[in-house]
Amino acid sequence: MTVLSAPPAAIEPSPGWTRLVDAVREAGQYPTRAAAERVTRVVLSALGDHVTGDERVALARALPEEAARIVASRIPVNHPLPAAEFVASVADRTDGATPATARWDVSSVLGVLPDVVGDQVVNDVLAQLPPGYALLFGKAELAPMV
Repeated sequence: MTVLSAPPAAIEPSPGWTRLVDAVREAGQYPTRAAAERVTRVVLSALGDHVTGDERVALARALPEEAARIVASRIPVNHPLPAAEFVASVADRTDGATPATARWDVSSVLGVLPDVVGDQVVNDVLAQLPPGYALLFGKAELAPMV
């Protein structure tokens, strides 16, 4: 007697992941949820390459599970890229991207993170990144007091 099993059910995304992707879709005005999800995965992957230490742990804890896995699965670089090169690295990871579309994608994803993970987590992440990243997160780049 042959027993047929049902195909595995599709894994449903967590509500947090759905909210994150929907926020990216709205911020970036992406035509489909799939496009917003693709951009979210690429940008979070690139961010995971650059965040280390306690800030990386705090970011992963604050993100929805799917997003946390993307960040945590990356091996951080020894020296984070300057913001412009970070955007260029996202362009390199995205089929058909230009520097302008990559900047839009990066800003669309990183710009929603303060609402998702909180300002303190974002500020801590920014403190370890080179100057120029704050604008990608939708924050003002403040010069240190001299």
